[in-house]
Amino acid sequence: MSWERNVVIKSEHEIELLRAAGRVNAAAHGAVRDAIRPGVTTQELDAIAAEVIRKAGGKPAFLGVMGAYPYPATITASINDELVHGIPGKRKLREGDIISIDCGTILEGFVADSAFTTGVGEISKEARQLIEVTEKALEIGINQLRPGNRVGDVGAAIQEYVEGLGYHLTREYTGHGVGREMWEGPQVPNYGIRGRGTLLRKGMTIALEPMVLIGTARTKVLADQWTVASADGSLTAHVEHSVAITDGDPVILTVP
Repeated sequence: MSWERNVVIKSEHEIELLRAAGRVNAAAHGAVRDAIRPGVTTQELDAIAAEVIRKAGGKPAFLGVMGAYPYPATITASINDELVHGIPGKRKLREGDIISIDCGTILEGFVADSAFTTGVGEISKEARQLIEVTEKALEIGINQLRPGNRVGDVGAAIQEYVEGLGYHLTREYTGHGVGREMWEGPQVPNYGIRGRGTLLRKGMTIALEPMVLIGTARTKVLADQWTVASADGSLTAHVEHSVAITDGDPVILTVP
């Protein structure tokens, strides 16, 4: 896909439709977050998200997405060293785990995409700080989503903050535009050079998603051909919001 040719400017009405999809996605996240505890399986969390989305009249955006084979679930559930794309199954959560939940919703033809990382019961100081840094990186990046800035400004702001604290950012996986398709232009890496890259304009809608690793920027794809993990087995975190660029402050679409 040519990211530059696939940038779609949204009307105010289209952004409202994206916001409606975002509210459903936020509700699915909220229900899953409430259910996270030791002993729960990731498959059970997947069923919770699917029920919320379908009851609201939406469709799971990830289900059936093509990769090595069609993605088989509503959410991705990535635990500890797993960064993204973990497939839900019979694995039970354990006290001290951290888990990243990514979920997408299609409603009225528009896609909302967001993710969060949280702890299971009591977690280590190291894990808690990782989550806090990742969440702050998302906040910093969102603040750069303004007309006149460039994609490089967004990535540079995230990179300067995260790497300045000694953490790492994957180079293989990035944020992206979102709208009628789950992946639209522009591509939005979590690193960059200020003043470089696609010019940001009012009406762009971006799924911004910092992915932070403690020990290395390198990743590996596991045997299931979907799950991406840190190459050295160290902890990872992933957070994401779909955001609209406006004349004023950026508007987060994937909130209740």
